Amino acid sequence: MLAPVNVTVTGSRIRGTDVETAQPVFTMNREAIQATGLTSLGDIVSRMPFAATPEVTSQDSLSSSNDAGGRFANLRNLGAVRTLVLVNGRRWTTSQGGLTDLSTIPVSIVERIEVLKDGASSIYGSDAIGGVINIITTDRFEGASADVFYGVNGKGDGSQKNGNFTWGKSTERSSLILGATYEDGGELMDRERDLTRYASGPRHPGDGYGMGGYGGVVDPRAAGTPGAGHYAQDGLWAPNRYVIDHPGGVAGNPANLADYHPYDANSNADKYATTRDTTFRSGTKLRNLFATGRYNLTDDIALRGMASYGARDTRWRTAGYPLQSASGRADGLYIDPANAYNPFPGYATSFFRRTVEMPRVNWSQSKTLHGDLGAEGTFQWGEHTWNWDVTYAYSEARSRLVSSGNINLVNARKALGPTAVVNGQVVCANAADRAAGCVPWNILAGPGGTDDAVWRYVGSTGTSHQVTRTNDFTANLTGGLVDLPAGTLRLAGGLEHRNENGRYTPYPADSAGDTTQLASDPTRGGYIVNEAYLEFDVPLLSNLPLAHELAVNASSRYSHYSAFGGGTRSKYSFRWKPFDDLLVRGTYAEGFRAPTVADLYAGTSESFESFLDPCDSSYGAAASDASVRARCAAAGIPARYRQIDQSGAAINSSSGGQNPIAFRTGANPALKPESSITRTAGIVYSPSYVDGFDMTLDYYKIAIRDVITPILAADILNYCYVRNDPTYCGRFTRASDGHIVTLDESLANLGTLRTEGYDLGIHYRLPSTRLGEFTLSSDSTYLKDYSQSTSAGAPPRQLAGYMNNMQGLYRLRSNLSLDWGWQRFGATWTVRYFSGLKDACWSPSVECTDPGATNALTGAAGFSRKGAVAFHDLQLRWQAPWNGSFRIGVNNLFDRKGPLYYNVSSAGNGSPPYNPAFDIDRYFYMGYQQKF
Repeated sequence: MLAPVNVTVTGSRIRGTDVETAQPVFTMNREAIQATGLTSLGDIVSRMPFAATPEVTSQDSLSSSNDAGGRFANLRNLGAVRTLVLVNGRRWTTSQGGLTDLSTIPVSIVERIEVLKDGASSIYGSDAIGGVINIITTDRFEGASADVFYGVNGKGDGSQKNGNFTWGKSTERSSLILGATYEDGGELMDRERDLTRYASGPRHPGDGYGMGGYGGVVDPRAAGTPGAGHYAQDGLWAPNRYVIDHPGGVAGNPANLADYHPYDANSNADKYATTRDTTFRSGTKLRNLFATGRYNLTDDIALRGMASYGARDTRWRTAGYPLQSASGRADGLYIDPANAYNPFPGYATSFFRRTVEMPRVNWSQSKTLHGDLGAEGTFQWGEHTWNWDVTYAYSEARSRLVSSGNINLVNARKALGPTAVVNGQVVCANAADRAAGCVPWNILAGPGGTDDAVWRYVGSTGTSHQVTRTNDFTANLTGGLVDLPAGTLRLAGGLEHRNENGRYTPYPADSAGDTTQLASDPTRGGYIVNEAYLEFDVPLLSNLPLAHELAVNASSRYSHYSAFGGGTRSKYSFRWKPFDDLLVRGTYAEGFRAPTVADLYAGTSESFESFLDPCDSSYGAAASDASVRARCAAAGIPARYRQIDQSGAAINSSSGGQNPIAFRTGANPALKPESSITRTAGIVYSPSYVDGFDMTLDYYKIAIRDVITPILAADILNYCYVRNDPTYCGRFTRASDGHIVTLDESLANLGTLRTEGYDLGIHYRLPSTRLGEFTLSSDSTYLKDYSQSTSAGAPPRQLAGYMNNMQGLYRLRSNLSLDWGWQRFGATWTVRYFSGLKDACWSPSVECTDPGATNALTGAAGFSRKGAVAFHDLQLRWQAPWNGSFRIGVNNLFDRKGPLYYNVSSAGNGSPPYNPAFDIDRYFYMGYQQKF
């Protein structure tokens, strides 16, 4: 059997007990994991106070991403792409976008979670800017264990069913662990709760309605034709718009204009509440198989291996497509002049109508494979023990996204084309089209007016595929180099060779723009990384007055990428114990994040964005800022310009609206890495006179430059008009009436991101009493600063304390728990606290606590302060005498609801304005574990 050695602490490759407290590492053990009542590692990590909402959440009902449905981790509010995830110190599988799906790691095999809360690029390479999450799995297990779990929301939906089985066998020379997990999480629908039933929340139930299901038309007659429209104040022709009469849900005659009435975009009479058909949080099924083994060849050499296979199915849906003539892209989509259902015979007639009979349903299947095989050992060099290891790891992430409910534009044009009467039936006039299945589409008749044969002909179901592969070779060596008066100088060094490549294949018709699905181009590319690092740990003083221990640690890593070249990043840290009870520590670390395969090589894609146009004359910055008004006028925008949403209505709040025309985003092969500087300083106090007590206080400051980012529509417009930065004004174009018709959100290295704050941890295991053992734990994070600048030289936006789209930048997040154990019984009470946030005003006079202040997020006047919220969780458990254990619990015991944030609904994710980090209901669960 291998000689006993000390463990490696997350954040360092050097083994030894004297470096165990040098890094600010938060540890969560198996018992604490079970006390959360959660079955996904992503959800568990998100409960940590220094974690934030990731880029992709289960509330992204409008997402067309292959990452949808996954569970990701975001440390320090810096994004999941800047959070490195390791399993047993080795990189885990990532997607093309650089996201690591934590749901592919079964909770049942997790021994503990270690979170390094400072930069570690000099040790681990790219992505370790916000921090490192290291999942430590069980390495020895004897016997078998089965665990079943069931949880459900207070409304009876969103049920969570989980079962896992683990078997292990250990001998003196070997160990083997096998595991299987099944998880089934039910979906939540918007329509089931008042809180989510309305697009803008229950305070504004009439707002946010989308295009209706009954057909509307735009008068096609020439400008100036009497009765066809009117000239607006800006001098532009505004044609009349009509909607077919539908008393009692029965549509009139689509071919008879007398059966139509004028369309009022400011009324909901002819609109549709899209939340009726939309998923609030998606449902997911997960299956996972896991195996790990180890065999000691000799007393000094061991072989080890691990394999994991996970399959995740996620389903989400949204209301039918808001189809209109502009949906046909450059070629348009019109009712033919010779179509029997055209109310304007002889004219190519524009129309609008939501296909409510055919909701859009997305089904994503993701398959993740990870396997690694390696050897490790020890040897003596002089008087010191050295450890070595070599590993080959292969990771593969495959996903398939099936999207239904879209419209085949090629067939729709034919179905709306000229018609003829054959044998008394209205048919497509073109005989070849009829032979190919063409059926005339009476599109203006609305729900019930379209035959199933038509839906089969014009409907589109597309499938896209994505594959990402990583081949990773690593070798590490660590040991004592020389004995100094204060201790042993230790060294670690290693090499890594990694090959990353991926491809994305969209459904051909989608890619060609022949369907209403968001168009995207194929992706294919990759790069090779070669890296080498060195780390030294140098003891300087020991066992002296005010220097019980003083040591420094230095590490440096050189990385060379075939896509953009190389660079060196270093890290320096110190630890000082003036006396045995107190540790003082600090770090200065250089970090980087390399562009992902998708960042460099992804094809362009479309998205429908929600934003507030600063030139809107009622709610934009132009309404209150004369300089913004002047810039809008100089750009040729009419003085009374009003932004419209996808229903054609003028927006009616400061939350803006969703654009009716898709914008474009894409990769940039000229991207260079982001670079960062992390500074930390902290203390660890464990007084010897108070047994079981320890306190940690850490300061952090992270500054990132050359940030890789898609510049969102709201930022582009605000920087152009509000902050007067002309570099952004060329990213979009407007029509003569002022409405935005194109906008480019492609990636670039732009601006900076900086965050600064404090972490406080207090843990106290009280002395045993006749009533049992009590443990009090408190972990908190205070955010002092969060500043963002999206171009060189631009003034930074101070966003700490704001609701920043989907991400709450809370000043204070805190978890407080009290654990009690007595004989076979136990209980845990946890309080999760989120401080209040600033949000967009509904309007200057409604839900606007500070109408005269400047909103740092948008640059417009006014913000609204939303209060703090605390969620209480309770778990009870009992250890049965037959080696079984029961646990029951309630999360959000008092059924608290968080505030509504209008910045959430304007983030373009399709969700009502509820923070995805908050509990939506009281949640009940029970679990049972049996060991054999």
